[in-house]
Amino acid sequence: VQLVESGGGLVRPGGSLILSCLASGFTFSRYDINWYRQVPGKERELVASISSPSGHTDYSASVKGRFTISRDDLVKKSYLEMSKLKPEDTAVYVCNAVWMSLDYWGQGTQVTVSS
Repeated sequence: VQLVESGGGLVRPGGSLILSCLASGFTFSRYDINWYRQVPGKERELVASISSPSGHTDYSASVKGRFTISRDDLVKKSYLEMSKLKPEDTAVYVCNAVWMSLDYWGQGTQVTVSS
């Protein structure tokens, strides 16, 4: 079982990034997908979720209107499109898959927003 995030990097304030989360080893389509972010010394923050099978999405207040979560079950990927990025969006972004009592995590990808 693996979740592998990619797409992070350094971006200027106001810029955009698209993060990807590639799953393997489990039936991705059954799982709700969450994107969290973690900053050292702060609590992990749930920023976006997409449910299965409805595809219903939810966002934290801090990213609503700027981030979009999506999923492609055929290729076992989730995406987090981030726009209008701010320095306070700097964090490690981690993908999480949940179904029943099963709960899988990726290693994360670093996003740094700085001029």
